Amino acid sequence: MPAELPCPYCNAPELSRGAFGLENDLCLLSSKPSETGALESAGVIVSKAHRPTVFDLTPQKWAATQDLLLQARVHLDATLALDGYNAGWNVGKVGGQHVMHAHFHVIPRFQDEPLAG
Repeated sequence: MPAELPCPYCNAPELSRGAFGLENDLCLLSSKPSETGALESAGVIVSKAHRPTVFDLTPQKWAATQDLLLQARVHLDATLALDGYNAGWNVGKVGGQHVMHAHFHVIPRFQDEPLAG
């Protein structure tokens, strides 16, 4: 059986390298430039402590996630002419979760992008 790879979201310095970031005591937001231009300025909010899914978060981590989400919205609304957002959790492999560390997607959306709607 192959060894499990280390969780990429547990390495805060690596997650923040080359990214726009926001942080509080319990969570951080990392938003890296898109190589393809699709989903420009998209990011993830992750708990600093490893928790496999959103269902494993404490009420304090939920509040810390919301705090960063609201800060991200202020930043994105001030810097981009965006038309909407996708925001949410994927849970489990069947639910689209590829990294088993709870992470909240923050994705600005634009009317003229190929993936709109």
